[in-house]
Amino acid sequence: MKTAFFGIGALSLIAACAAGAEAADFSADAHALIVTASNTAGNALLIYDESGHLLQQIPTEGQGGVSGNAGGISQNHERLAVVNFGSANVSVFTKDSVRAGLRFESLIPAITSPVSVAFGKDHLYILTTTHVESHRIDRNGVNASADGAASLLIGDGSAAQVGVLQGQLIFSEKSNAIETVVLDGRGAIAGTATLVANIPSNVNAPFGLATRGNDAYVTIAHANEISLVRDDTVLTVTSSGTQSAPCWVTLDGPFLFSANSPSQSVSRYAVYGEKIIQDAAVVATFAGNPTDITYRRGHAAVVDGDGAVSHVSVFAVDEDGNFTRTGLATINNVATNGIAIVSDDDRIDY
Repeated sequence: MKTAFFGIGALSLIAACAAGAEAADFSADAHALIVTASNTAGNALLIYDESGHLLQQIPTEGQGGVSGNAGGISQNHERLAVVNFGSANVSVFTKDSVRAGLRFESLIPAITSPVSVAFGKDHLYILTTTHVESHRIDRNGVNASADGAASLLIGDGSAAQVGVLQGQLIFSEKSNAIETVVLDGRGAIAGTATLVANIPSNVNAPFGLATRGNDAYVTIAHANEISLVRDDTVLTVTSSGTQSAPCWVTLDGPFLFSANSPSQSVSRYAVYGEKIIQDAAVVATFAGNPTDITYRRGHAAVVDGDGAVSHVSVFAVDEDGNFTRTGLATINNVATNGIAIVSDDDRIDY
């Protein structure tokens, strides 16, 4: 087992960087930690503070290689999961209740290569290239055996992201499918995948999504649109305006933020009821093409790649949805995938 640990309330943070060979001190007043994955043959979590300093690398014990997806990393209050595309499994990390840190807990086999993960109340959901599956979480951790699974309607390897709604999952396939599947009372997958209704005739490449309650905001990247899905139906479709191909999205209260890969930007939308209104075409720009975005408790983080390296950008987000960059890390690997923020009461300190 690989374990990273800390002393709660310590005035300095000690972390092993690069391969654990070099220690560095970091300020204890950091409010968030940013987690991405190297996505290399020997996959590893890369953990940064909000200034972009690398704090720790922890092997996932699996192989990377995923692309064209979002949600490759997901967390709840106790656990963090990351996809290992090349080894067809998912790594689960958990807090160490004794040492108050993060430790590798288990490898969860997937039906085929996983691309996206999401936590529900008592389940971990895994979207693979051909299926979506549910794994129950109990006092012993995430169960290795799935308690439910459903085949994707297309299953051609274009699966992009999975999200959790009330009583169902929603997921996208870039080959023009937005699908849902019913969950039973325990949270296990209990039905077959169904195409949502009222998908626009010009639909072209559903990519990323963000969920809240019974609402899912799904990007239609190649049509330059964002759609609202509720009760298995597309209710609203909004243009991305001057910004091309909104690919990945995240929610912050009344705001929806989209990462627009070819435009190398983030846009801000106001969302309420059935409305999706672009509030600001550009709130942040990048050197490369964004591949994932996340928001959590006043912080946003974006991964982008420019063909030679990857970048992790960290932002403070104010009550008006304005981005102020607080950190930037450059990673000598263009494959870096997934982004999550561990914050405040569920943070994992180093």
